[in-house]
Amino acid sequence: MAKLSPLMIAPLVIFAGFAGLALVGLGRDNPNELPSALQGKTAPAVAVTPLGEGAPFTDADLRAGDVTLVNYWASWCAPCRVEHPNLEDLAESGLTVYGVNYKDKPGNALGFLEELGNPYTALGADAQGRMALDWGVYGVPETYVIDGDGKIVLRFAGPITDRVMEKTILPAIEKARQ
Repeated sequence: MAKLSPLMIAPLVIFAGFAGLALVGLGRDNPNELPSALQGKTAPAVAVTPLGEGAPFTDADLRAGDVTLVNYWASWCAPCRVEHPNLEDLAESGLTVYGVNYKDKPGNALGFLEELGNPYTALGADAQGRMALDWGVYGVPETYVIDGDGKIVLRFAGPITDRVMEKTILPAIEKARQ
């Protein structure tokens, strides 16, 4: 009987390992969901600079007793355009939505809001992305549901589509209100 070389078996072992990882990934509740180490913890410090006429939001605004959304966005972000009508709907329903303009030019950001409307109660700029690092932002758009005590109930990475609004954001808002 011929002896099997480890080099002949290695491709099968590697393939089996990849297949096992794929099966574990498919078994997750939402394979597209990015993990958040901050969920259930107090939101990190707000460190934004003014953008436009109004004053930016602050840490105290996130702990004022009302459920809020913090939305990271940029004018150069195509998915941010996709989610914008849903942010406006949330704002029109009475929810406080704070905006963080991420690594953008102020003129472009303000032009974006002038063109599409401004759903934000207050907003600020994070031109260097330092606040985003503290919050664990992977990229824009990214939205956080914050309870009245300033704790992160949900972190959602990606655009808020109608389906995401119904299945993820609105249930998180309800949970934050309890």
